[in-house]
Amino acid sequence: MAEVAVHGHHHHAHHFESSEHEFVSCKQGMWLFLLQEVLFFSPLFVAYAIFRSLYPGAFMEGHQYLDWRMGGLNTLVLISSSLSMALAVSGAQRSQTKRTVIGLSLTLFFALCFLVVKYFEYSHKLHLGISTAGFFSLPGIHDPKTPLFFSLYFVMTGLHGIHVIGGMIAIIWVLRRARRNEFNAQYNTPVEMVGLYWHFVDLVWIYLFPMLYLVG
Repeated sequence: MAEVAVHGHHHHAHHFESSEHEFVSCKQGMWLFLLQEVLFFSPLFVAYAIFRSLYPGAFMEGHQYLDWRMGGLNTLVLISSSLSMALAVSGAQRSQTKRTVIGLSLTLFFALCFLVVKYFEYSHKLHLGISTAGFFSLPGIHDPKTPLFFSLYFVMTGLHGIHVIGGMIAIIWVLRRARRNEFNAQYNTPVEMVGLYWHFVDLVWIYLFPMLYLVG
């Protein structure tokens, strides 16, 4: 971890030739990390495509129990969080600490809103007896493969939710540092890296929303 002094004076780690070298290396590392995250989610998307083609009736029936309004609300929330994160990164690049703090704070707020909406969605479904295939108990289901749809739903949205929580932890970390005025035009690498990760999390949801909520 590179040493960072207060008031924004950054000293790059000894194994880097310069601050620019440090930034480029961190960015390459982050893109590699995001690439493996794509590979991490890809099997779930492939499984969805396969089972969707095999059991279209089950997926059509299952999606009717999802509230597209809540999914749409969460989509708007995450799009707003991407805009606020862009505001934070822009502020850090321009040595505007207040703008950075506001942007990160708004992003954290939107992330919390997303999780609150998911909590109400999950709790309502569990109350009805909608769960993964092994614990599915909703009466009145016509297609016996419908629980498979909800297994994918809970796994995919749950995994995405875990990534949202991870992003919130990272945002809190850079927000605390931003409040100590550690970022400026010369050093803003952590804010940019967290921003890249957060945009990826938002992008995953942009794919999940139509696949799960608008499948019909």
